[in-house]
Formats: sequence, structure tokens, C-alpha cells
Amino acid sequence: MIPTALDKGRQIVARLNPELEEALAERYDALLPGFSESLVEWAYGRHYAREGLDLRTRQLCTVAALTVLGGQTAPQLKVNIEHTLAAGASETEILEAIWQMAVYGGLPAAINGLNAAREVFEARRAPGGPG
Repeated sequence: MIPTALDKGRQIVARLNPELEEALAERYDALLPGFSESLVEWAYGRHYAREGLDLRTRQLCTVAALTVLGGQTAPQLKVNIEHTLAAGASETEILEAIWQMAVYGGLPAAINGLNAAREVFEARRAPGGPG
């Protein structure tokens, strides 16, 4: 059987954040039925699953893009920093991708990104943290 985009998306989500689809469903499916499944299928199954870039590189690109978009993306940036670590990138690689965005999004965007990364890294190092 050929895997569907949803199957591919769920495989990627299982690697990056096994609780993601359930968390999205709890938060958004009552407002928009099927939201969680649609996001997993479209974003992960149709974009992250594409050939041409490995998952680590795609995640670094996502961190860079969210950094350039600015402070309003902090919640998504933090989630994607976690996903980027799960995909095999180092903290240094993440920090460098964020810092590179100072050229394109400006220092405030890069500083906001660095603050988000710092929060994620500190939470992971805290007793009982995910890291």
C-alpha cells in the first residue's frame, strides 16, 4: 500500500513531536473540525516529506523563516526549535540560523529568535525538562 500524505505526515510528526497532532486537536478541532489532521497532512505530509532536503535542513529553514517573521511567531518558533533539535540539529546550528536572519529580518527579529531559543534550551536543561 502506498502511504498517503497523512501517513507520511504522521511518520514525521512521530519523530519530531509524537504529541503534536493530539495537542492540535485538543486546541483547535472544536473550532475547526479536522484542523489537526489537515495540518499534519499538508505541512508535514506534503512539504516536510518532500525529497530534496533532509528533515534537519527543512527544520533549520523553518526556524529561519519564523525568526524573520518576527516576535509574533514566538510560540511556533519555540515548537519548531524543539522539532529542529529532534531532527538532529545542534543548539549551535539553530543559534547560527537565527543569527543569520539579523541580515534579512533585522536585529529585533534575530534577538527575539535568540530569546525564544534561549527559553527552549533552558527549559530542556531544567530538572524534569524534556532534554
